[in-house]
Amino acid sequence: MTRILVVDDEPQILRALRINLRARGYDIEVAGTGTDALKAAAAHPPDLVVLDLGLPDLDGIEVIRGLRGWATVPIIVLSGRAGSEDKVAALDAGADDYVTKPFGIDELLARIRAVTRRLATAPADAASTPATSAPRVGRHTVNLVDRTVTHDDGVEVRLTRTQWAMLDKLLRHPGKLISQRQLLHDVWGPEYQNETNYLRQYMAQLRRKLEDDPARPRHLITEPGMGYRYRP
Repeated sequence: MTRILVVDDEPQILRALRINLRARGYDIEVAGTGTDALKAAAAHPPDLVVLDLGLPDLDGIEVIRGLRGWATVPIIVLSGRAGSEDKVAALDAGADDYVTKPFGIDELLARIRAVTRRLATAPADAASTPATSAPRVGRHTVNLVDRTVTHDDGVEVRLTRTQWAMLDKLLRHPGKLISQRQLLHDVWGPEYQNETNYLRQYMAQLRRKLEDDPARPRHLITEPGMGYRYRP
């Protein structure tokens, strides 16, 4: 059973989400503050976090950063902040998706289903690259089987689940252009067609972690208006 931690300071939203999600078979824990959320996640690690940004003690961005310090759990932001800067900040901090309040429960459920599908399935293209493949990105070796990234100095680089899914898709097709639509479909799910800002943010994160010069990438290449490719 998928365990979801719902974090929001509005009791009516917590109650509505608890009822709706439990009715669909999810195991739900709730928290009304950022501090309680971090404690709950540490005590009973969830499979998914639904997080409001406007919390009474900590800003939701700080909660995301706190979780990302030790966990790769998917995070769906649920917030009344509709500005693009807030979305960029949340995605850049490590969120996987962003739903704006007021929201429809059907929309949120679709986003949750998309995330849980990604958790339940291995990369669709796993057979396209030999199991022994260990592609290089700059000074890093990527083991696609063990899902590890190691710098030449021996330091391991941690990636979130979504970062892994995007990198895996590109590295299993060296030199091939992967369209924006294909990446959104394969990494986030068929419900995602127009969220190209997700691709930009996650590619920026990968470049900061893997490229020698993120501003002038040599391996994780953007093809403007079309998509992305991995250049060995």
